[in-house]
Amino acid sequence: MTTLKSRLQDDLTAAIKERDELRSATLRMTLAAITKEEVAGTSARELSDDEVQKVIAREAKKRREAAEAFAGGGRTEQAERERAEGDVLADYLPKQLTDEELDALVAEAVEEASAAGAEGPKAMGAVMKIVNPKVAGRAEGGRVAAAVKKRLAG
Repeated sequence: MTTLKSRLQDDLTAAIKERDELRSATLRMTLAAITKEEVAGTSARELSDDEVQKVIAREAKKRREAAEAFAGGGRTEQAERERAEGDVLADYLPKQLTDEELDALVAEAVEEASAAGAEGPKAMGAVMKIVNPKVAGRAEGGRVAAAVKKRLAG
């Protein structure tokens, strides 16, 4: 079975051979972030695919935030580069939920939480606890929280 990390390494090798600068630079940075995570603790270890996916998601989020910052600062070229790097990373992440899919999961979680007696502002935490495992990497935390807030307010 091929691990996500070895797939990244194989794709990096292919990108280098194809002289795909954007792809090879992006994969190189991501693999560096994975390695950094592997040696971060008290003892070096191999990350699981789930952990590697979290690192990739974190890197993709950095690209999105940087793209927004560059776009806001009128630096279109850098913003496009960051977006393109984010698109490369998106290939290694689960398909993101649509707004409709996310709203449906949130609605279920709200019902579940209120059935368990969670109401008012305290319901937010209870709903997030229920909905997060169902979303699992297919929507960003901020997006999930916003959908939950909207649902609880409505």
